[in-house]
Amino acid sequence: VLFLPDPRTDPWPLVYSPVPVTLIFSCYLLLVALGPRCVRRRLQLRAPLLAHNLAMVALSSYMFYEFLVTSVLANYSYLCQPVDYSRSELGMRMARVCWWFFFSKVIELLDTVFLILRKKQEQVTFLHVYHHGSMLFNWWSGVKYVPGGQAFFIGMLNSFVHIFMYGYYALASLGPRMRRYLWWKRYLTILQLCQFVAVAVHSSYNLFTECPFPDGFNIAVFLYSLSLLALFLHFYYGAYIRRKQ
Repeated sequence: VLFLPDPRTDPWPLVYSPVPVTLIFSCYLLLVALGPRCVRRRLQLRAPLLAHNLAMVALSSYMFYEFLVTSVLANYSYLCQPVDYSRSELGMRMARVCWWFFFSKVIELLDTVFLILRKKQEQVTFLHVYHHGSMLFNWWSGVKYVPGGQAFFIGMLNSFVHIFMYGYYALASLGPRMRRYLWWKRYLTILQLCQFVAVAVHSSYNLFTECPFPDGFNIAVFLYSLSLLALFLHFYYGAYIRRKQ
């Protein structure tokens, strides 16, 4: 199936060509591979880390609001929603928040930068790198070809989860004195697992019904969400079940 770029979003920053996002991804992999060798001593970075996490809470809140309100105003369906390729006010509003969601995945690469600078290499796992790197290309293709439609549900749900996730990170960045307020880490992981199940169910539903949204994207989203579900279940088992035993 040949997908044609959406003429509305095709000229937008970082979307017009795969080269910028490929360069960003390549630099990211180089950082992961070589960064730990270049950092001689551990940096605290408490203030920049707190600012980054609070900024991500604010951005996630804004995106969740935009996804939710735009989908309600445009009367989006949660079962089958084709992309609105028109230049209507609501069509453009949904396309813009999809771009912001894609751009947030670029900003989230700073999560890894902070871990490396703080010499927390044990947290730069395969799951961490796979998730951060793959989301770049997933949402680049989403914004370039299907900015809206079924994809709005993924962006809305992920933005909602990230409000709590970066809120947790913001509290954790304040130091050991906040540890007693972070008892809900396990429930945050459960929320992430529920997110992947919801996305898998949502994307697979359209594979068995007649819906104008491209099946190719639904299949890719379904398989990707299954991969994340498997990796997060493995993390959950290691972090909360095996460790307890």
